[in-house]
Amino acid sequence: MPKPTSVFVCQSCGTVHGKWAGRCDACGEWNTLVEEAKSQNAAPAHKRRKKGRGMEFVDLGGVSRDVPRLVTGIGELDRVTGGGLVSGSALLVGGDPGIGKSTLLLQTVGALAKQGKTVAYISGEESVGQVQRRARRLLVSDQPVSLASETSLGPILDGLMASKPDVVIIDSIQTLWTDQLGAAPGTVAQVRACAQELVRFAKKSGSCVILVGHVTKDGQIAGPRVVEHMVDAVLYFEGERAHQFRILRAHKNRFGPTDEIGVFEMRDTGLAEVLNPSALFLDGRGDASEGSAVFAGLEGSRPVLTEIQALVAPAAFGTPRRAVVGWDSGRLAMVLAVLESRCGLSFAGKDVYLNVAGGLRINEPAADLAVAAAIASSAFDISLPSDLVVFGEISLSGDVRPVSRSDARLKEAAKLGFERAIAAPRPKRDGRNDNGALPLISIRSLRDLVRRVEASVEQGPDSSASWAA
Repeated sequence: MPKPTSVFVCQSCGTVHGKWAGRCDACGEWNTLVEEAKSQNAAPAHKRRKKGRGMEFVDLGGVSRDVPRLVTGIGELDRVTGGGLVSGSALLVGGDPGIGKSTLLLQTVGALAKQGKTVAYISGEESVGQVQRRARRLLVSDQPVSLASETSLGPILDGLMASKPDVVIIDSIQTLWTDQLGAAPGTVAQVRACAQELVRFAKKSGSCVILVGHVTKDGQIAGPRVVEHMVDAVLYFEGERAHQFRILRAHKNRFGPTDEIGVFEMRDTGLAEVLNPSALFLDGRGDASEGSAVFAGLEGSRPVLTEIQALVAPAAFGTPRRAVVGWDSGRLAMVLAVLESRCGLSFAGKDVYLNVAGGLRINEPAADLAVAAAIASSAFDISLPSDLVVFGEISLSGDVRPVSRSDARLKEAAKLGFERAIAAPRPKRDGRNDNGALPLISIRSLRDLVRRVEASVEQGPDSSASWAA
């Protein structure tokens, strides 16, 4: 019986199957198996490998030279990457279609070329003319950037080995293919093989290679996860198309932190840096309204103030809705459960909607108290004071726990004109309890917050008795 000459590979997880099936047994995804030619170059398992010279070990305590960095001049990008691009590294940039990945990278190579660095931009999705038109719109067409449109890996590597630029942009990795494999471009085998060759080129030549990756409908970078393991940094470009704000996050970074964000604003001439994100996210907030609370958050080393909006309304149908934009839906369910069981509020037969204004996504537990304050404000139909910021973590018992770096949060709020804050009591230092830049309304449990909101219903939202520090 002849041996099979092809296998079926899942395009979601990379699992190899001997025959086709409608559903992958490993990841459970449907219609993801694609037939690929079986490699004939694999050596037999029983064949003994020839003895080589082995490998050389070094002492763990040895001193190595510092890794040189290429400062792009775009402050938000340098912040996320940890101080600039690293020579000999490989980065993977992902994001939704049309979010601005190519725009950001084209502006980056333009800024590097202006500094005298040799850069190459290789597009597999657009023609040379399309990229040139975008460069003119971004005002970088006069910079000495090497531009090419190619999808075959062989000519790309030959050209890069001949020129050895400082920075290489590959847009995108899913469009590349190598004739060493019989699979179609974009399949797991092709993406893995092309990414591996480009990473190897970066390590050998010292060039910084930036790969652009497509994302799936779930927001994950398409293709095998092994690509994310091979590269040195994985950056995600996030944002809502309805908003002009764009957020650059590092999900993996071998040369810097992973909790920093870069904030950009999309304009006609490209992406502009946002030096004060708090002022931008709160721009146009106006007077305080019901169901609105300002959260003093922290993104890496940068304090960011954002508005959290909540709406509690009677349910039109039998099952109440819980809709969340910009926050974790599971965390919202926990906050609602604590409000019901510990504070006596009832959300039976009521829809609850939660939104983080500006298109920002918050992953910090310190937003629990601000979310609870916005929900209570909407439930009692009373607005919170307009000069108030809220932050704190809520436990299942209803206690409010202090969060890290409250000093930076309070200073950022004071700089933007806020006059008071609600949070957990701060720990005493040197026998003193310093409230920092703002008067702090200390609460120990979520029930205290709800009582203040209830009292303000009768006395008014600006009552000194309800919101006294």
